[in-house]
Amino acid sequence: MTTSANRPVLASSPRPRLLSRALLLRFVSMIGAMVSFFLLLSVVPAYAAEAGGGGAAGIATGSLMLATVLGELATPRLVDRYGYRVTLMAGLFLMGAPALVLPVSSQVAWIAAVCLLRGLGFALTIVAGGALTATLIPPERRGEGLAVVGLVSGVPSLIALPLGLWLAGHAGYGATAVTGGMAALVTTVSVLGLPDRERPTTPAGGAGRDASSGSGADTGAGAGRPVRDERPLGVVRGLGTGALLRPVLVFGATATAAGILVTFLPLAVGRASSGVVPVALFVQPAAATVTRWLAGRLGDRHGSARLVLPGLLLSAAGVLVTAATGVPAAVIGGTALFGAGFGVAQNATLALMYARVPASSYGTVSALWNLAYDGGMGVGAAGFGVLAGLTGYPWAFAATAVLMLGALVPALRDRRR
Repeated sequence: MTTSANRPVLASSPRPRLLSRALLLRFVSMIGAMVSFFLLLSVVPAYAAEAGGGGAAGIATGSLMLATVLGELATPRLVDRYGYRVTLMAGLFLMGAPALVLPVSSQVAWIAAVCLLRGLGFALTIVAGGALTATLIPPERRGEGLAVVGLVSGVPSLIALPLGLWLAGHAGYGATAVTGGMAALVTTVSVLGLPDRERPTTPAGGAGRDASSGSGADTGAGAGRPVRDERPLGVVRGLGTGALLRPVLVFGATATAAGILVTFLPLAVGRASSGVVPVALFVQPAAATVTRWLAGRLGDRHGSARLVLPGLLLSAAGVLVTAATGVPAAVIGGTALFGAGFGVAQNATLALMYARVPASSYGTVSALWNLAYDGGMGVGAAGFGVLAGLTGYPWAFAATAVLMLGALVPALRDRRR
């Protein structure tokens, strides 16, 4: 007779299902938000420019990004108070409703007000939505799940950006604005079917560890330990936590180069080789999509912490190769290399940060990571413009690659931790 004492032990348990009903339902609001945002991203500045010139276009974009950054700082507190669903639905509403009334006036003040509201709505959707999405992914498959999420959100943005300009040219600004607004509003109802944030069951200040903390390979806060306090981390406290700050600094360094390439590569290459730029700007996100997926699978098996440093080095190497702006092969190869590193850095840093906090702090992780993304792109583009004016584009790209290596300090320190 076989007893429980001598039954064979299974070597490994089956991997949990990745695409649950809740995650598929979350994709609905995610696609709606991305379509709404990117469909109007270039259309609204063009609409403003017709009334007030290039300055008005700059005000429109500046208002949008300012509200986005400020909203990202405030969203974790809103999630803590109202939960994922209410915050996400509010974000979708703020993205959709103001777009519907955009055609009412072409005054710069009116357009700026619409952009401020939409920027705030976008911040709520990406921070609250990102945190909610993380809770729907099994911890054992977090890296792979985040790669799938990146694909689901990335494809609509790639399609909606050029589609918005085409639609505005054929149907007018009013129809485009209404389409963008409805894309967010009609998906709001899908949020009602999603789970909300669970309140911590351990006493405030307790040491309970959430299951989403992941494996030991990815933990470490302060002196190498995960954040075990179940109380939600605020953004300020999160920035003071070394386990979160170090990945933020590394990802921010790679994001600066992303903003530089998108903004200045067409200017750096010049008209003689202008056909190279569309290829390079297609190759870069394509490479990032592939490596983000690979990084997710490798991170789930071996730990995301060991992928952060290679992602940074690949990104810096790609920018350095791109410095040969007069050589088409170098431009395409360099942007592909950068895209590969950027995809690894995207997945590894985000997965690592989620693994180091309890689920109650997922909103803060989402806010910090998106701040590094948006802030890094903005700072990189602004600083590079000044630097290129002094040195020229090739030397400015080379200097950028060297400056990116400053993130080796937090990367190596995190690796030792």
